[in-house]
Amino acid sequence: MLQIYRREVPTASPNILYTSPTDPLAAPMVAELSREYDERYGLNNGIPSSVELSRYPSRRFQPVDGGTFLLLVENGRAVAAGAFMRADAPDTVEVKRVWTHSAHRRRGLARQVMVELEAEAARRAIPSIVLTTGPRQPEAVALYVALGYEPQFDLDAEWESIGYLEFRKRLPSSDDERP
Repeated sequence: MLQIYRREVPTASPNILYTSPTDPLAAPMVAELSREYDERYGLNNGIPSSVELSRYPSRRFQPVDGGTFLLLVENGRAVAAGAFMRADAPDTVEVKRVWTHSAHRRRGLARQVMVELEAEAARRAIPSIVLTTGPRQPEAVALYVALGYEPQFDLDAEWESIGYLEFRKRLPSSDDERP
């Protein structure tokens, strides 16, 4: 059995906790995300949409497999989360499971999660990030566009006909920051 990895990064508030999707602190976040997936997307070929959350083993989101999983923690409770795993390309990670608890939305927490995921990828010298979101998540599309992710689809098209909405972003390298 894989042990839960934990590394806490104190910040003003909330704190950043690098951990695992199996951490008990993450359970309420995953449960709420599952409910919302099922409410927004219903059944896919008779299967609840939340089954997508169990598509990848937890290990994929831990450093041992090149991934990461983080929680934003406030007053001992997770308020937002996000993860990445290695993508098919060796220089790319795929962001997954970015989520803000419904009681804590409209505070910029998803943006904070994304900024920290990008920082972790940069610390690991990973220059490229990909991610997908669903067509019924316009708030996620707006966030990713605002953060400089390039849509790999026509933003003016009918999103339902596209299905998964893919985004890409190249992170600045340390060479890009030199004068």
